[in-house]
Amino acid sequence: MPSASRSFAAIPPEAAEVLRPVLPGLAEETIAAIAVEVPEYARAMEGEFGRLVRLGVEVAFNRFIDLVVDPTADVAIARETYVNLGRGEFRAGRSLDVLLAAYRVGARMAWRRFVEAGGKGDLPPDVLYQLGEAIFAYIDELSAESADGYAQEQSAAAGEAERRRRRLVRLLAQEPPASHDQLRTAAQAAGWALPRAIAAVVAAEAEGEERADAIATRLARRLGGGALGAAIGGLSCVFLPDPDAPGRRRQVRAALGEDDAALGPTVPWDEAAASLRRATATYRLLAAGRLPGGLAEADRHLPALLLAADPDVADALARSRLAPLTDLPDGPRARLTETLRAWLDRPGQVQAVAAVLGVHPQTVRYRVRKLRELFGDALEDPERRFELALALRAGTFA
Repeated sequence: MPSASRSFAAIPPEAAEVLRPVLPGLAEETIAAIAVEVPEYARAMEGEFGRLVRLGVEVAFNRFIDLVVDPTADVAIARETYVNLGRGEFRAGRSLDVLLAAYRVGARMAWRRFVEAGGKGDLPPDVLYQLGEAIFAYIDELSAESADGYAQEQSAAAGEAERRRRRLVRLLAQEPPASHDQLRTAAQAAGWALPRAIAAVVAAEAEGEERADAIATRLARRLGGGALGAAIGGLSCVFLPDPDAPGRRRQVRAALGEDDAALGPTVPWDEAAASLRRATATYRLLAAGRLPGGLAEADRHLPALLLAADPDVADALARSRLAPLTDLPDGPRARLTETLRAWLDRPGQVQAVAAVLGVHPQTVRYRVRKLRELFGDALEDPERRFELALALRAGTFA
């Protein structure tokens, strides 16, 4: 369809004098028709909304006649009227289709009355044809202006909702914890029902808070079920309601795809920061290659987290308990260390240790004798065996 400006250019300016007297009655008739033909507006034509509709109708018809007089007229102020009408439709919770239906009613009424007035005013048939084309091109432009306002308001509302969700995430992550009243107020503002249980997921480390926010928001959307995401300290974090619900772990893995992530323990909602703290520590180990890739559940790696919490202590434990191996050449030390760990994991099971190490059982017996020479009765004492097993793992975190 040709643009409105081209359609108006084909109409002689003097046609405006024939059409202008129709406007007052046309506005009243159009408002009455909208109230009847657009059910969503039937009860809304009083008060402020009715005033805005009346203004919109009057501005539309007057603007139309102004464009007949001068197709290049500056109508920027009038445009704002229709942008605001689109905004208002979103705020009222109505579909944009309702407003566009009202525009179509106005176009039909205007076409009918303009044809009648043009006929009485002896406007040529080709001018009446151009008037019809201009009316419907004009309505298309009004509709586009209102659609722009609707989209702007929709985008602003989505942005505000996202800001409220991110604020809630940061309050949940806060240490010391935010008050219950603060959290309840923020949850209500974000439209989020506080769950009985929650767990934190730390999914990525990104340069810049904006990028980390975007990653967290995307993961929260994939997870659904009320998941909330935001950047916390450069990490993309998501709080997951009801993490122990059936199928929830499978859902998390599916949402992550091949990406690594850490899952904190399940806690009451007011202890969300503790779950995040544990998930963050687990993610650090994951990122350092100290845990297998994929979804690392913090509760499955508590010894590793304990050792990583204080590297100096881990280093002291490894050096003191494994001191008998220190002076050996690299090759024998590596073989005996490997055998010690396998033996502590399977004490007395020569065949099982041989299978794990891929050596002959006799080789295992030989190496265990060497270990007994180095460690004495430590291999027989439960408490010292535990310390040795811990020291072997502590070396990874020192």
